[in-house]
Amino acid sequence: MLSLFTMALLVSPLISSTLANYTLSQDYTGRAFYDGFDFFTDADPTNGHVKYLDKENANNSGIAGLMSSSTINNAVYLGMDAVNEAPEGRRSIRVQSQKAFNRGLFIADIAHMPGGICSTWPAFWLVGPNWPASGEIDILEGVNEQTGNSFTLHTGPGVVVSNNASFTGQLVTPNCDVNAPGQDKNAGCTISTNDTATYGKGFNENGGGVYATEWTSSAINIWFFPRNAIPADIVQGNPRPCESWGPPRAVFSGDFKVDDHFKDLNIVFDTTFCGDWAGKVWAQSSCASQAPTCEEFVTKNKSAFREAYWAVNSVKVFEKMGDAPKLRTRSGGAVLPPLP
Repeated sequence: MLSLFTMALLVSPLISSTLANYTLSQDYTGRAFYDGFDFFTDADPTNGHVKYLDKENANNSGIAGLMSSSTINNAVYLGMDAVNEAPEGRRSIRVQSQKAFNRGLFIADIAHMPGGICSTWPAFWLVGPNWPASGEIDILEGVNEQTGNSFTLHTGPGVVVSNNASFTGQLVTPNCDVNAPGQDKNAGCTISTNDTATYGKGFNENGGGVYATEWTSSAINIWFFPRNAIPADIVQGNPRPCESWGPPRAVFSGDFKVDDHFKDLNIVFDTTFCGDWAGKVWAQSSCASQAPTCEEFVTKNKSAFREAYWAVNSVKVFEKMGDAPKLRTRSGGAVLPPLP
C-alpha cells in the first residue's frame, strides 16, 4: 500500500485601493488537506463516465496521496486510473471540504492540473447546498482540449453580471440563472480568457500558478498569477487584494445582492469525463477524430490520462472578522485512521 502521506511519484466591481484585513482561517496544505476534505463516492451529478473512489481505495490504487518530484514538493496528488480500461467509467476522485464558507479570500496554489486532455472535465470550485439556490463559483474549469480558463457562476433567478467593472477576461454569458432564457441550460454567467497559461497544457508547462478568489458582499473577483508572477504578499502568507495585483481576470458584480445568492459554500476538486459538458460538445471538438463517442475514448484510451492529475501545493482561506466557516460534513467515503 502506498502511504497517503509519503507517496512519491515518478512523474514528470472596480477593486478598492483600500487594503482588506484578512486573517488565515483554514490552511489545507499537505496532510491537512486530507484531514479537511471528504471523498465523494456517489454517482456523478453531471452524468460523467466516471467512478469516484473513497479515500482508502484511492490511496491503495495510487491515485491519491502526496507527491514529490524535481519541481514539486509534498503536493496533494489527486489522480485517476491511467492503467486499466474503463467500460463502467474511469476511476477518479472528487473531494469536498468539510467546512462551508460565507465570503472570504481563497488562495489556491496549484502546480499541475488535469486539463487540456480529450474527454476530461476538471474543476476547482465552490458549491452550496440546495443547488442552485445557494450558488456555485467555478474558479478553474474546462473540457477536452480547451486552452484557456472559464470562470462561471451558477445561481437561481435574479443574478445578471454587469460588464462595467474592470477585468481582463471576456464576458460570454451574463445571466447566472441556470434556466436563463436565451442561454444554454445551466450555462450560467461565464467570463473566459484566451491566456493559455491559465489552463491545461500551458498551465502545466509553466508550473501552474495561484488562483485568488475574493468573495465579498458586493462582488466575486478572481485573479490568476502564473508561477513567475505571484505577488509577494501572497508568497509571504499575508495576501491583501489591492491595485498592485492588477485587474482581476473576472469580476462578477451587478444589480444583485451577492449574499442573497451565495451562502454556505464548500470547496471542491474533481475530475470527471464526458457528461453534461465534455460529452455534449464532443462531436464539435477536435477530439471527435479520435473516437466516435467520448465514452468510448475514456474506456479504451488509458494511456491518454497519464498527465491527468491535480498537484495542489496548498489551499488557504482568509476571512474577515465575523465571516467564520460552518462545519458541515458530507456522509460517504471511507476515512483512514489518523497516523501516529
